[in-house]
Amino acid sequence: MSCTNCAAKFEKNVSQIPKVTDAKVNFGAGKVSIEGEATIAEIEAAGAFENLKVQSEHDTEPRIETKEPFVKRNWNLLVSLFLIILALVSQVVNGEDALLTEGLFILAIIIGGFSLFKEGFSDLFKLDFSMESLMTIAIIGAAIIGEWTEGSIVVILFAISEALERFSMDKARQSIRSLMDIAPKEALIRRNNVEQMINVSKIEVGDIMIIKPGQKIAMDGQVIKGHSSVNQAAITGESVPIEKNINDDIFAGTINEEGALEVKVTKHVNDTTIAKIIHLVEEAQGERAPAQAFVDKFAKYYTPTIMVIAALIVIVPPLFFNGDWNTWLYQGLSLLVVGCPCSLVISTPVSIVSAIGNSAKNGVLVKGGIYLEEIGGLKAIAFDKTGTLTKGTPTVTDFTTVDSKDEEKYFSIITALESYSQHPLASAILKEADNRAISYKSVVVDEFTSITGKGIQGNIEGITYLVGSPKLFESILTDNSKIIETYQRLQQQRKTAMLLGTDKQILAVIAVADELRESSKAVIEKLHNLGIEHTIMLTGDNATTAQSIGKQTGVTEIKGDLMPQDKLDYIKSLKETYGKVAMVGDGINDAPALAASTVGIAMGGAGTDTALETADVALMGDDLQKLPFIVKLSRQTLRIIKQNITFSLGIKLLALLLVVPGWLTLWIAILADMGATVLVTLNGLRLMKVKSK
Repeated sequence: MSCTNCAAKFEKNVSQIPKVTDAKVNFGAGKVSIEGEATIAEIEAAGAFENLKVQSEHDTEPRIETKEPFVKRNWNLLVSLFLIILALVSQVVNGEDALLTEGLFILAIIIGGFSLFKEGFSDLFKLDFSMESLMTIAIIGAAIIGEWTEGSIVVILFAISEALERFSMDKARQSIRSLMDIAPKEALIRRNNVEQMINVSKIEVGDIMIIKPGQKIAMDGQVIKGHSSVNQAAITGESVPIEKNINDDIFAGTINEEGALEVKVTKHVNDTTIAKIIHLVEEAQGERAPAQAFVDKFAKYYTPTIMVIAALIVIVPPLFFNGDWNTWLYQGLSLLVVGCPCSLVISTPVSIVSAIGNSAKNGVLVKGGIYLEEIGGLKAIAFDKTGTLTKGTPTVTDFTTVDSKDEEKYFSIITALESYSQHPLASAILKEADNRAISYKSVVVDEFTSITGKGIQGNIEGITYLVGSPKLFESILTDNSKIIETYQRLQQQRKTAMLLGTDKQILAVIAVADELRESSKAVIEKLHNLGIEHTIMLTGDNATTAQSIGKQTGVTEIKGDLMPQDKLDYIKSLKETYGKVAMVGDGINDAPALAASTVGIAMGGAGTDTALETADVALMGDDLQKLPFIVKLSRQTLRIIKQNITFSLGIKLLALLLVVPGWLTLWIAILADMGATVLVTLNGLRLMKVKSK
């Protein structure tokens, strides 16, 4: 579809199919959703005016899209342009009234404006005052008064502006369409001990997918065999590959870097993380921003008003003031051309689509223009703690030993023991050992035992070491008072602390906690600098931990021990105080607050499906630094929309004033209208260049 008007026309035509009760066209995504019954042939017939081709979303075969060459796609425009050049040459050689000159101009008008006239006449018969009906009247009028040159230029410039609109919308959506190519269309699947390449649409949940080193991953799943590092940048935005072991989750669209993996498929192709991202973006294109709705409504009444004024200009001066019919007919036609609402109608969608495309490219998925505009007016932002302001995964925060000289030795012993453990915190210790480059794989552990509710133990070089709670060391708790004091202090800080020791001595204490994101403090500071008046942390965690984390971030208010209902109530009270409020969260418990806020923002990588579906915006890669970027982009989008509307109306008003002294010509009208269309389009496309940093 080349324009929003065409999409509206297509939607209207589809809804008039006999057995269709309702139809919704998503212009940006290129989709039509139908309630009722309709065949592909009927739907294509409804879109015949633009030669639309339709395919059911449920088709298992992938769509083969062939891009037509530029010349073939725009042949009528090019032929019409060539004929106009020949006509202008003939005008110089043979004169303006020569049969050849007029014939070439008429041919150029017919070829270049055929689709325009077809739509224009159809709309006029329906009393639908569209841009096409306006342009058709203007060109017919030009022909009546013998202004073939200017009539043909109107046709060619209108065709160029339509081609430019198609190009700009296409360009703005390119980054969104490229999301569909992230994941492969086939995967190597083992079924009944037979390995075969299968199209993703035919892969079932529970199938075993084999991924070789260097391959892109086609489906979401869980590792059941193998070990590797996976580049997840396309989905989560993480700059370094992530280690993947048995039971770890794998995302479609990511790249297997090292080892071979066997993965059990956990989601159908339409439910994968990348499919959800695409769906979010398609929803974004389907939403209509308030300013866009205003412009469309304005144009609906504006067009017949312009036609009435033009008719009065043609009739009143000759009838009541002895004006020349030809002169005032020319002025009336010029007014019709300059009054064409092309630039006004295109001003907002180009800006919105450009901004949504740019935000998607920068890892922020906005579900619609309405939310993009709302972000620009935010006064307060609420944050969940775990997984939002903090990393959401346990990290080693403290490690204290009885003797600092043996620090590396004791850490390798803890890690060697924890590598046999199934405890959720073991992975945090293993990760820290890797970060510290501590060798633990060569440490041999014998007679490893897990002691339920207390900890673990194992023999290393003939010595029995224990890791766990003080219950393991009840007989020697009086020793190492400094280590015990450290343990108690860490526990008071709401960290999970564990002791390392033998049956004779406590040797070290290690603490694990959910750490603050490195970017959280800087993000809060940037938001305050951008004019966000109030930032509040809402968490279900205990008040002590909430205060500790909240103070580090610099938020203006901290609330802990909250149930989902409490978070919802706080959002409602913030809306009463500040008007427009955003909620940033990642979990199911954040969903009510996300839904109640003016704009719900989900952490896209770590966020649950519920949070992502409830939210209006998703920050991919769990990167909070994208938040100030989207606020800045939103405000710039609003500024450019206002510039475009003001400019479009201003240039028309200026041209209208030229009617009074009789200075308005078709040439000025054409330049005013088409020039405005080109300028607002280019101004809107500037939003694609806004950087995240």
